[in-house]
Amino acid sequence: MAPTTTGPAPKPGSCFTRTTTPPAPALAPPAVIPPALEIWAPDPPTWGQRMIPKGIRSAMADLGLWQEPRPLKPSYHLAQVIEVLTRYGWCQSFDFSPTGRMCIRGAQTFLESTGHVTTIDRGKAVNYLQTQLARQGVTMHFWAWNDLSHTTFRSVEATISAASDMARKNGE
Repeated sequence: MAPTTTGPAPKPGSCFTRTTTPPAPALAPPAVIPPALEIWAPDPPTWGQRMIPKGIRSAMADLGLWQEPRPLKPSYHLAQVIEVLTRYGWCQSFDFSPTGRMCIRGAQTFLESTGHVTTIDRGKAVNYLQTQLARQGVTMHFWAWNDLSHTTFRSVEATISAASDMARKNGE
């Protein structure tokens, strides 16, 4: 767009006018969300789903009778961990607390057991998380750091988010 002139009309012989450029239109979020990303914090499996062994679920999926969730890349997995901790609650000293809260490792275990991440991609996500902690000067495992008395949910959220960004920049 061409700049527009604003202000009072210039006097004859005057060379001072004020021009402005209209603001750029705001970017809209995508209209279609990929199916793998629709459910960031999935529901826990029902008792019926828990009773069916993984091998049988895989065979049922091959026949079209069951739909397994699609595993996510490490960057999306880490973002999904944040959503799981937000939905179910974050805790320390337990992978799964008696009230249903989870620590970082518990959330990852939950997502792996429900098919939202593969073992390999979970391992890559852990490496990104450990790298991010090392950048912060933390030399312990992430689950031990999670249990420190001065660790808060906000610091957990920020660290996982930074690790997710690092994985995304690396194409994972």
